[in-house]
Amino acid sequence: MNQSLLRLIQSGATAELADAVAADPALLEYRDPQGVSALLWSIYTGQIMARDFFLSQRAERGIQLDIFEASALGDETRLRDLLQDNTDGAQVFSGDGWTLLHLAAAFGTPGVVALLLAHGAAVDAVSRNAQHNHPLHAAMAIGKNRETVQLLLKADADPDAVQAGGFTPIFSAATANRRDLAELLISHGADPHHQTEQGKTPAQFARERGYADLADWFESLPR
Repeated sequence: MNQSLLRLIQSGATAELADAVAADPALLEYRDPQGVSALLWSIYTGQIMARDFFLSQRAERGIQLDIFEASALGDETRLRDLLQDNTDGAQVFSGDGWTLLHLAAAFGTPGVVALLLAHGAAVDAVSRNAQHNHPLHAAMAIGKNRETVQLLLKADADPDAVQAGGFTPIFSAATANRRDLAELLISHGADPHHQTEQGKTPAQFARERGYADLADWFESLPR
């Protein structure tokens, strides 16, 4: 991606971003070498004002969301239309290695997750990037939406799926101090004592981050 544009997005410099787009409206449709749009980058970086700026400016020019943007934004109406027109259905991968379900689980809404699952999105799809993770990892690491996690587990997501580094979804609950999500995972068979490739447990991750009560709870669970 244009590095100056990416810096503006990452820093949330919306006024400067507006000036750049005013000078070069083509930036609204700019994509990096992997095909990731500027709008999607604003979602990745959590820059809400930049995201809303891109959405409003693109809407004024009739630039519609692509299937990855619709999944990440939780736009069920647009996504439903795109799924009907896409011969690959819900199985496509983004240029940076994510499935639609990964994006929806991380950034979207439970409604979009449910829509993708109804269209056959693979709940056990492994991302084609360094994370090598499942949609459930994305939901736990970024979205942390209980309803989304429940939907994925109900669709037979593996609660002990291992991603790069030996991490399972429960580690995200440990690092976020989310006992409710840990309990949900454990109720579906997750191992609360799983060890990473470095030999660390969820309890250790929680304790290192100052969540002593959560760490004590993990350690109290039967092995």
